[in-house]
Amino acid sequence: MPFVPKKQAFNAHINEVVLGVGDKATAIGGQNVLPFHTFDAEIKNAPKIGVELTDLGMAEYTMPGEKAFYEGCTTVPEMAKRAESLEGASFICLHLEGADPNGLNKSVGECVELAKAVSDAVTMPIVVMGCKNIDKDTELFNKIAEALAGKNILVLSARDENYKTVGASAGLAYGQKVGAESAVDINLAKQLNTVMTQLGVSAQNIVMNIGSAAAGYGYVASTLDRIKDAALKQADTMLQMPIMTPVSSDTWGVKESIMPESDMPEWGNQEERGVEMEITTAAAVLAGGSDAVIMRHPAAIKTIAKMIDALC
Repeated sequence: MPFVPKKQAFNAHINEVVLGVGDKATAIGGQNVLPFHTFDAEIKNAPKIGVELTDLGMAEYTMPGEKAFYEGCTTVPEMAKRAESLEGASFICLHLEGADPNGLNKSVGECVELAKAVSDAVTMPIVVMGCKNIDKDTELFNKIAEALAGKNILVLSARDENYKTVGASAGLAYGQKVGAESAVDINLAKQLNTVMTQLGVSAQNIVMNIGSAAAGYGYVASTLDRIKDAALKQADTMLQMPIMTPVSSDTWGVKESIMPESDMPEWGNQEERGVEMEITTAAAVLAGGSDAVIMRHPAAIKTIAKMIDALC
C-alpha cells in the first residue's frame, strides 16, 4: 500500500506586511504554513534578509571580508548603496547605535539627516533600529518617521515603555510600519500587540521583534515555535504579526565572535567564527518561524540566502 502523506492545513495565516515603495517594496509574512513546510502548502513569501549598517560607518567593519566588500566606501549612504547588491538582500537596516547617550550621543538631528541620506541613496525598503535608550529612541523614531513620510519604513522597535508615543507618531500620524519589541516571552509579545492595536495601530502594520540572542545563548527558537503554533493552530490574531529578528547585533557581540585568534588560537580564525555564529543563529530563528532576519557579514548573508532558496 503506497504511503500518502497527510498535509497539515491551517485556516489561519500570518499577516502580510509590505515594507518600502516602488519596484523594490518587499512583503514579509502572509503564509499559512509552518516554516519551510513546502510539503504542506506553498509559502507565499519566502523569509527576507536585511543588511545591517551601523551609523558608525566603516570604523565598525573590521573583518577582512567586510572590508573587501565595502572597499572604496567612505560614508554610510555609500555602504548602503553597495549593500543593495548583496545576493539575497531585501531591505536595509540602519542601526543608530551612535545615538546612545552613554556612548557618542549623536544628536537626533544628525541621525535624521543620516536616515534621509541613506533613504535617498537606495531603492530598497528601510528599517531603522535605535540605540536601546527608551527616551532617545522615542524621539529618534518620531522624527525619522516624519522625515521619511511616504517611504513606508519600519521603525524597530516600540516597547512597553514607549509604544504609545511611537505607535501614535510613526504608526498613526505618519503611516509607517511599527515593530513591537518584547523580551523572548510569548505572553509579553501578545500583550504588546494587543495594546498597540487598542491604540489604533492596524495589526497589518505591526511587525514583531520578540527578542534575539546568539545561538546557544537563549530560548528564542522555542519562543518562536510557540508563537507560530498559536498563530496558525489556534488562530490567535494577536500573534499573527510577522516576526523580524535582529541577528547580527547579537551574534557579533558574543565571545566566540569578538575574541581575537591571538588570545584564543585553539578557536581558530576570528572572522570564520563570527560568520559561522551568524549563519547558525539566522538558520535557527528562520526554522523557528522568523519571517525576516537582519544580518551583517556578506558571507553569512550569501549562505542564508542560498538556504532560503533551497528550502522555499
